[in-house]
Amino acid sequence: MSTDLTTAPPWTHPHPYLNGNFAPVHSELSADGLEVIGELPRDLGGVYVRNSSNPRFAPKGRYHWFDGDGMLQVVQIEDGKARFRHRWIQTSAFRAESEAGAALWTGVTERPDFTNPRGPFKDSANTDVVYHNGKLLALWWLGGEPYVVKLPEVETCGTMQLGAMRTVSAHPKVDMVTGEMMVFDYKPYPPYLTYGVVSASGELVNHTVIDLPGPRLQHDMAITANYSLVFDMSLMWDPELLAQGKTRVRFFRDRPSRIGVIPRHGKGSEVRWFECSPFYMYHTVNAWEDGSTIVLIGCRIENPLADDAHNPSSDGQVPTIGFLRLAPRLHRWTLDLQNGTVREEQLDDRFAEFPRMDNRILGRTSRFSYSGRIPGRETLRFDGIVKHDTTTGKRWDYACAPGCSVGEPTFAPRLGSQPNSEREDDGYILTFMEDDSTGQSDLGIFDASRIEAGPIGRIRMPRRVPTGYHTWWVPADELARQQVTAGQS
Repeated sequence: MSTDLTTAPPWTHPHPYLNGNFAPVHSELSADGLEVIGELPRDLGGVYVRNSSNPRFAPKGRYHWFDGDGMLQVVQIEDGKARFRHRWIQTSAFRAESEAGAALWTGVTERPDFTNPRGPFKDSANTDVVYHNGKLLALWWLGGEPYVVKLPEVETCGTMQLGAMRTVSAHPKVDMVTGEMMVFDYKPYPPYLTYGVVSASGELVNHTVIDLPGPRLQHDMAITANYSLVFDMSLMWDPELLAQGKTRVRFFRDRPSRIGVIPRHGKGSEVRWFECSPFYMYHTVNAWEDGSTIVLIGCRIENPLADDAHNPSSDGQVPTIGFLRLAPRLHRWTLDLQNGTVREEQLDDRFAEFPRMDNRILGRTSRFSYSGRIPGRETLRFDGIVKHDTTTGKRWDYACAPGCSVGEPTFAPRLGSQPNSEREDDGYILTFMEDDSTGQSDLGIFDASRIEAGPIGRIRMPRRVPTGYHTWWVPADELARQQVTAGQS
């Protein structure tokens, strides 16, 4: 059954991130009894959730892919059957624009309007989804209120209150061994970076400011069993222009980047900074302790700024989002806690992003990661999935057919499987798959131990699913312990 929102009439726009499979949809949709092609494994049960940017109103000023309203695509798999829910996240900004019938904020490529009575930035909760303490949280990359969404109905139930940390950025890290969730927040004004720990029962038990010399572009963090890792990277707002009240992002090739290591329950004064070569990074894969060292795996961008004269021509065409170019390569940093040095290693020379792994062992030693392959295109569309073994250096690829693409690949363990088993890849990879020639979208299911063989099953979506961002798999047993009910916050 489809529910149209009449306050969101269809409109068109020439921006590349508003066309093709990036074009927004203008209605919510619920559908049961979805068609399955191939195999729907009986040992796969739970809910697959994907967040996305889906603007309802024509943008005010220049558009950026990150500007759209948050919309969740949810596929529930149970007893060999599947159903689909596609619903907007009912943020306070969403409700305000619904009442106004038009966009009330400009996007991130326009100068912030500090005279806007609702605030200069639109918190759309459109970036990430994380499941913690029986609650699915929808989060915004610039730091917003964590919105609680009930599954599988996809009903927004208010916000999670964290006291001193009213807002948090996307990409907190959940330690599934302890049940704790590590969060961070960053702002273009002091304090520039804050860090916190949320207990397994949902209480903020640590909150501290991490001192930085100025505002920094952040996006992700990492954890080990005893530490958290934060970043002070070489891509930042130009400090001289900021002093004049102007904003422009620069990449300082002569300024080392720094990786900060803080004890999980430590204070900002306890951070140890490790200098390394300049870089920017959207997403980490994992980090862990190995004796007196910390190993960090992530997708490093050596040349992150579009239209930079120093960018190598050998990269060919590189996708861009606004002023950033997406040329990330899998990388390993080894931080020596005894002598303060860093060893850096590029693990692959091909571009890949949106890396995922078995969340059950996050912060502990891991081998496998699954990422989207980046081809030479104008916009960010993945033309396949790459599986890396960061221990042996081996790589396996699934390549899409021409004109097709996939989204972020997410690991779903087999029902009853245990973490740290002999086969870390004992489970499935789930991702949305799109065919541009037909407009058909499917949820692809891959055997994680042999992704190169292609999907063992496809769940047909009842309509086109626009290209989106980050995902989460909530196993059936976790869903049964969901704590949120309608109206809670």
